[in-house]
Amino acid sequence: MSDDDLTPAFRSDVTVDLVRSAAADSDVVWAARVSTAGEQSLEALQQDPEKSKGLINYLMRDRHGTPFEHNSMTFFISAPIFVFREFHRHRSGWSYNEESGRYRELQPVFYVPAAERKLVQQGKPGRYEFVEGTPEQHKVTVDAMEDSYRKSYESYREMLAAGVAREVARAVLPVGLFSSMYATCNARSLMHFLSLRTKRENSAVPSFPQREIEMVAEQMERQWAELMPLTHAAFEKHGRVAP
Repeated sequence: MSDDDLTPAFRSDVTVDLVRSAAADSDVVWAARVSTAGEQSLEALQQDPEKSKGLINYLMRDRHGTPFEHNSMTFFISAPIFVFREFHRHRSGWSYNEESGRYRELQPVFYVPAAERKLVQQGKPGRYEFVEGTPEQHKVTVDAMEDSYRKSYESYREMLAAGVAREVARAVLPVGLFSSMYATCNARSLMHFLSLRTKRENSAVPSFPQREIEMVAEQMERQWAELMPLTHAAFEKHGRVAP
């Protein structure tokens, strides 16, 4: 590994790649039709799901959720560790595998907020909002983060050079360090995630996500909407409440 590879890098973005999927609106249709059609529901596999838009809306509106589980999406996500600590609170319908600081030397890529990231919190817990910070506040934040990141990674490397195990040395690294993971879910579990991790005016239930996990959620939603446009439209129409 060259010295250039060990120079800390700073990012304000996150990335989400859909690496595998078996998800379509027709999956909802045939799963739902088995209730009344039994083995004849297999015919829905070949039908145009557009003809079943009303059924999908009915299922979403009345919260018949299990037909939305018969699909799968796997995302590769690159984001700061503090985002994954929030992400892993979502357990039902999710599977995760994250890179390990026990088994590999962690790379010096760290999160800093972009200039447009709102920095100032106003109000009490449960009734607060974030507002724009000043250029001075943004500079203080970025300077403090970058200085802390450089020092912590230098300490990490010193311990590794002294023969300290990776699983011990990693303890000095901050949650602003970038990590990567695979996350696999179905549409129902993803809708629950989106209902909590995005803020939308049309949401029936208000949500107040941290901006960085919302950035991940927005990318996941765009990719899911392309796979299951009728299901996504029904989710939007009925207040972004998971069935």
